[in-house]
Amino acid sequence: MRSPLLEIPGAVAAEAPDQDVAAHYGDLYGEQRALAAGRAMVDRSNRGVVRVSGPDRLKWLNDLTSQKLDTLPPGVPAQTLLLDPQGRVEHHLTLVDDGEAVWAHVEPGTAADLVAFLEKMRFMLRVEVADVTADYAVVSVPGPVAVSEETTPRARPPEGTIEIGEDLLLPRSELAAHLGLPLAGLWAYEALRIAAHRPRLGFETDDKTIPHEVGWIETAVHLSKGCYRGQETVARVHNLGHPPRRLVFLHLDGSVDTLPPHGTPVTLSRDFRAGDEGSAPEQVGFVGSSARHYELGPIALALVKRTVPVDAPLLAGGVAATQEVIVPPDAGRNVKIDPALRRRLR
Repeated sequence: MRSPLLEIPGAVAAEAPDQDVAAHYGDLYGEQRALAAGRAMVDRSNRGVVRVSGPDRLKWLNDLTSQKLDTLPPGVPAQTLLLDPQGRVEHHLTLVDDGEAVWAHVEPGTAADLVAFLEKMRFMLRVEVADVTADYAVVSVPGPVAVSEETTPRARPPEGTIEIGEDLLLPRSELAAHLGLPLAGLWAYEALRIAAHRPRLGFETDDKTIPHEVGWIETAVHLSKGCYRGQETVARVHNLGHPPRRLVFLHLDGSVDTLPPHGTPVTLSRDFRAGDEGSAPEQVGFVGSSARHYELGPIALALVKRTVPVDAPLLAGGVAATQEVIVPPDAGRNVKIDPALRRRLR
């Protein structure tokens, strides 16, 4: 569903899967600075929106997904994962309960599949599931809506808006009004997301990803709740083993003009490789997302093998890169991620 904000002069469409929203509006670094300072809004209206109502909704979602939701208070944002039976991530939901229904947003193009699965799992429970993407648009603003006008001048959100932390679900008919805030494109949002070490489903993940690998064990998984699909893998890794891969933050060589796109192979640098110098370098991971940050320069998130030394210099598609640890090699076995390793978005 193409955003009407793409009709604004200067708007440039992003690439798939975000082609229906703007990558930027002509001022990449200015948009980043405004967004980081709480003075801009990002159009993410290509994301799917799902509503789950009915008196059994929280208990039901608690039994299906990785987060403890049965006691979730109204108005408190949360993240949860829907895993397959082997513990691999299928959906990442950002959600809130408003006292009458749970509202969640998911990656572009995935709401229909999520709703189809949930419909099959209703049985005799008192729940109703609806894909309301056509009616609600996701926009993101740094900080709560109630930020003072001195720091973030904005109009009050229209009636019917659902707040999920920094995300708002606006009635889609109100999207063109965009709260009276200047617009920042998705490139600005993604640069701040990467700098904050926050993975995105389909970018820092593939069809084999388990929660421990990308740090979602800290934000979207409750380790002492009841059973749910995929829990056996989560518990086994957390108590007995280590995930096979780990998320890393990359500082990229700033002298190179291009950014390595999603899926670019990550290899060890020549000085760190063993064996025949003429042999092809072994791929040890892949680039998830990359961006040019207004302060940090070119940066990326990548998923690499757990056994890659934390001090090993890497190449991302031939671009020199140094690592910053996000998920440590000893993750699992009750080892938690140091919160100090996570950057803040603001």
